[in-house]
Amino acid sequence: MAEDAGVIAVDHTGFSVASLEEAIQFWTEAMGFDLARRGEMGGEFLREATGVDDPRCRMALVTAPNGYPVELLEYSTGRTLGQTPRSAGAIGAAHIAITVADIRKAIARVETAGWAVKGSPQPIPAGPRCGTMVAYVSGPDGITIELMQPPVQHSRVV
Repeated sequence: MAEDAGVIAVDHTGFSVASLEEAIQFWTEAMGFDLARRGEMGGEFLREATGVDDPRCRMALVTAPNGYPVELLEYSTGRTLGQTPRSAGAIGAAHIAITVADIRKAIARVETAGWAVKGSPQPIPAGPRCGTMVAYVSGPDGITIELMQPPVQHSRVV
């Protein structure tokens, strides 16, 4: 049996982007995240840690209303390294799921900001998340975001 990996928690999610400014605009204006900080990285440490040759990188950290951090990374060599698959079903494609209070308002905000909706809101038909409304949207660089609206809980009058 393998030894425990010692995982404690998920620290953040990071995305490589073509334009840091466009990504910041999407995450703050369309998704309602806050810009926490900006910075630059590079050199031997980053090359050794990432395996990216000549890794000069501008970065920004945006945070969800609950504080969860998303790191946006604009590598100087990014455009030469290719892009992620455009389809959420492609092998290697990934997404981040974000809980929203009103999925239709969240979609409207994304569309108003000029980004794409990949499908229409649908309720999960069965299982532990039955009734949760979900829809996929696409931000800059084809980054897929799953919007999730928990089912409305009806209180019983006694």
